[in-house]
Parts: sequence; C-alpha cells; structure tokens
Amino acid sequence: MRDLDTVEIKAFVPARDYALSQAFYRDLGFEEGWSDSNLTYFRRGHTSFLLQNFYEEALAGNFMMHLLVANVDAWWAHVQDCAVIDRYGVRFVQPQDQPWRMRDFVLTDPSGVLWRIAQNL
Repeated sequence: MRDLDTVEIKAFVPARDYALSQAFYRDLGFEEGWSDSNLTYFRRGHTSFLLQNFYEEALAGNFMMHLLVANVDAWWAHVQDCAVIDRYGVRFVQPQDQPWRMRDFVLTDPSGVLWRIAQNL
C-alpha cells in the first residue's frame, strides 16, 4: 500500500506591492525563510505561507487566510503592539466570539487579503 501521509500545505498569497507586503509580514512577526524577486517563504512556529509578487484585484479581494493560534487575545495585543494597523492603514475587526465556537479577529494585509486569526473555544 502506498504511503499517502501529507506533510504540509501552503497558500500562495498575492501582493499588490511586493516590498510593502514583505515588510508588513515581517513587522507582524513572520520570519522570512528565503526570498527572491517573485516569492517569499514566511513562517512562524509550525505555520508557513508563500507571498508572491503577483496581484489581481479580484483574487486578492476574495483571498482569505485562517491562522489558528493558542491565544487570540495575546495575538490581538501583539498586532496592536507592532502597530501594523496604523503603519500600513489596514482594516481590522476586534476579537469576538463566533457562533462556530471560535474567538477571532480580522486583519487585512496591504493588498486586501483577509486574515482570520482565531482560537478554538
């Protein structure tokens, strides 16, 4: 029988202004594993994604990421401490309990990609 275990899945996140988006994710606390002129590998803990130097408005405006964390309120405090909301002029929704048994907040990146940062309740 074949071994069909999976190891990882990554999203390719679009960037309207590649350098600005790279700075945003670094300021948010993601570590840059490697980068070239078209792609940046970002990671934090056991999570990662690929930021691509590609932008299509319809794609970015409908692109969503979901980051599951241990403590959403600590993450919200981190977002405020690193001041990415004011520095990059991005949209947000403060933490709230959701009917799907998660507490989350919403943060958009400079390209309009929506992140739901959540913890299970």
